[in-house]
Amino acid sequence: MIRKHCEITDPEEIRRILASTNIGRLATLGTDGYPYITPVNFVFHEGNIYFHCAVAGEKLDNMAASPKVCFEVDTPLAYLDIKFNPERDPCRLHQLYRCVIIRGEARVLPDGPLKVDALNALTAKHEPDLDFTPVTEDMPSYKICRVIEIKPVSISAKSDLLQNKNPDKRSALARYLKKRNRPEDEETVRAMGFDPAKI
Repeated sequence: MIRKHCEITDPEEIRRILASTNIGRLATLGTDGYPYITPVNFVFHEGNIYFHCAVAGEKLDNMAASPKVCFEVDTPLAYLDIKFNPERDPCRLHQLYRCVIIRGEARVLPDGPLKVDALNALTAKHEPDLDFTPVTEDMPSYKICRVIEIKPVSISAKSDLLQNKNPDKRSALARYLKKRNRPEDEETVRAMGFDPAKI
């Protein structure tokens, strides 16, 4: 990673980012030689990525030809608008974010306990407040879906929170975001290490 100050190495923080969003982007290599990117609902469970899909389709064809995939998750934080930039320079507009990139090997799970476990983990992630009926092998919907497992070969993560800027500039930004008060601003202030109640 070129910008080492942006690198996230803490496994717990990486898990937290993966748990904080329900949509990830799967990149497969198309049979036509072009990368193919698909958004999918997913869960990070027992160290692997799982998602479900139809029994046929382009991403399945691509993974059958080459199981090597890339999976990406990002969480956009505050957008630094032109008002924060005293020079009003549009080239200095900036988006703060966190992201995780996983390179791995994908496979279709066979019917059985692991497929059931993955589907229940996926449902629990997306419906945390719902007392849902657990998935079982005899459910009609179980039989007409595929569950894909991505086993990571490498995981990298980073965040852009202006870590390389001086403390005064970061404090000024935190105060600006608190005053601006867009929906993502308070979360960004906290991610930067500031307490919104004390700045």
